[in-house]
Amino acid sequence: MFTLKPESVLSLAILAALSPAALAQTATLTETLPEEKMDVMVVTADFRATSIEDVPASLSVLDRQRLLDDGGQNFQDVLNAIPNMNWSGGSSRARYFQIRGVGDQEEYQGAPNSSVGFFIDDIDLSGLGMASNLFDIEQVEVLRGPQSTLFGGNALAGAIYLKSAEPTAVTEAGAELTLGTDALWSAGAYASGALNADETLLGRVSVSSHKEDGFMDNAYLGRDDTNARDELSAKAKLRWYATDALQLDFTLLQGNFDNGYDAWSLDSNGDTTYSDRPGVDTQDTTAAGLKVTWQANDNWSLESRTSFADTKQRQAYDGDWANPEYWANLSCYGAPCVYDYWWDKTADRQNFTQELRLLSSQAGRIFAGTTDWLFGGYYNRLSEANALQIEQRYSPDPLDVSNLNSDYNATKLAGFAQLDTYLGQWHYSAGVRFEHWQSDYQDDSKQADNSFSPSENLWGGHVSVSYQFESDQMLYAKVSRGYKSGGFNMDLPAALSQYRNFDSETLYNYELGHSGSWFDGALASRVSVFYMDRQDQQVDASVQIPNSGDFQLYTANASSSTNYGLEAEATWYLSSSLELYGSLGLLKAKYDQYSYDDGYGGLVDLSGRELAHAPNYNYQLGGTWHSDAGWFANLNLTGMDAFYYSDSNDSVSNDYRLVNARLGYQTPSWSVYLWGRNLTDEAYGVRGFFFGNEPNLDWASQQYIRYGDPRQLGISFRYDYL
Repeated sequence: MFTLKPESVLSLAILAALSPAALAQTATLTETLPEEKMDVMVVTADFRATSIEDVPASLSVLDRQRLLDDGGQNFQDVLNAIPNMNWSGGSSRARYFQIRGVGDQEEYQGAPNSSVGFFIDDIDLSGLGMASNLFDIEQVEVLRGPQSTLFGGNALAGAIYLKSAEPTAVTEAGAELTLGTDALWSAGAYASGALNADETLLGRVSVSSHKEDGFMDNAYLGRDDTNARDELSAKAKLRWYATDALQLDFTLLQGNFDNGYDAWSLDSNGDTTYSDRPGVDTQDTTAAGLKVTWQANDNWSLESRTSFADTKQRQAYDGDWANPEYWANLSCYGAPCVYDYWWDKTADRQNFTQELRLLSSQAGRIFAGTTDWLFGGYYNRLSEANALQIEQRYSPDPLDVSNLNSDYNATKLAGFAQLDTYLGQWHYSAGVRFEHWQSDYQDDSKQADNSFSPSENLWGGHVSVSYQFESDQMLYAKVSRGYKSGGFNMDLPAALSQYRNFDSETLYNYELGHSGSWFDGALASRVSVFYMDRQDQQVDASVQIPNSGDFQLYTANASSSTNYGLEAEATWYLSSSLELYGSLGLLKAKYDQYSYDDGYGGLVDLSGRELAHAPNYNYQLGGTWHSDAGWFANLNLTGMDAFYYSDSNDSVSNDYRLVNARLGYQTPSWSVYLWGRNLTDEAYGVRGFFFGNEPNLDWASQQYIRYGDPRQLGISFRYDYL
């Protein structure tokens, strides 16, 4: 006999209410289609704001309405809807992303160099994805493939761009309150409007707080909040129309994420931990950006984008995943076990960016008025100071405490240019970027040669051609080249000395795609196929130090790897009340040739094996229904194939499916929703390790899994003054 928990009953009720039969009772597919076409979705992450149907590249856009319908509170909640995108769950929130199998899984060494760009309102927060609260976000854009001429910055695998709502001349304000299981409490408020009588100065401010106990219970400490989330996000935007030709936009961001990190257990049970020293995962980011747009004359304009972000992070965890009493009850080499491990790293990062762009206007086109042009310069200075402390004990002797303090500085100086030619229904685009990169690393380790100052010159770019068959159909072909600078590995033993330095990586991307709308705008679709050739791929590798829970981490180069696949998305307005949407990503990503020395005389050959965090497929199917009477329902299903957790072992995740639902009542000024995420309470791994962490088993390698968020139910109330 079994017993349904209250949240299980509620989950079944939501699913029943949103079943196709229930929807059919309130809406039919034969209703008259809307007379007007769907709203034109504009991509803002490119050099010029462009309709999504006209962008010759593979990209996904989640607009404000889609974000509100879904109800996700963090980018982590919606990223499964993005074709061929994944993330690494080694932190309390999604921080490291993979696009088409390319990306970072972690960053322990103190020399950040992200493969996926992450931007909020033109502020570069790559590698700092925790700061992705979705309250008052206008649009999420994900561009796949190399972006060497995007933003002026460089992104090897692709870029994620979160655009918050802009200031408005019309006064508007609103608030939202959410309560849910796991002691969830979330509140947000925003206000926007003109700050002077002639409406030349506009402002907007928003604040959001999110708190929950987390989904783990610590049995040893008798607590249910050791994996808690306590997150505060604030944004302020000011727009000044100084003259008819001069516009200034100022942005200020503040994110304070004070989260726990107690998600691992030796039995990988997914809901209970036994650690005596729960970990923490914090990020405190203060950032500012200034965009100046000057229409110098009828022929060209000047844009200046300046940003600065200061981020303090701390990540710490109990590496033995247990407690003294647990180990003392086990036998290690004929005596009670003694094992204690604590890893604690703090980082202070400053990131300054200055970018200048000269852009042609309609009157400034060249070559008989057929070609837009753009020239730009880019400067970036990133500094990070790290302090790492490791405490470990494998015998009754006192703790062995080691400390490592390091400083890393990297400078990028780049120039870029792009031409866009329009000849009838043809559009030709070519862009190029040249960059000089140099860095400096020093630490206080005992190794006298543990300082590095590499530098190199790099280049990337793209060429594309597209053809507009009709006003609503476009076919394109694109070739792009991306790069990622090389680097160095610290504290390597003599057996791994050949990996002291690693080379820069080059990626060639070949892409064909189509975008268009059908049935008088009722159906919109985008589809692309791609082939990516990666040369000197940078690979994270690790070797466990015998008879300990410690690792030697380093980066190596694979000779080459190949990634190819498909991305497709569609939205269909079946009636004025019912919208269906879906996305699909298909991916095959494997090493052509790669083997590495395990540090103990063995050779590990991964040639032909799939890359880590590169599932063969992911998808989303969903629908949204709005009734004239105000009732609302949203139901979506996302799925992901199994994938390797790491390039250093053969540990594999399970494939999984997640069901999310939202049911409510809406009026022009207020709305209330009953919602559930992961309604079927699917247990799904987001990060895994395969290593020895149990001295009572003679450090035999085992698989350990960190699971994603389980089922969560709640209610939300929203009020908008418009």
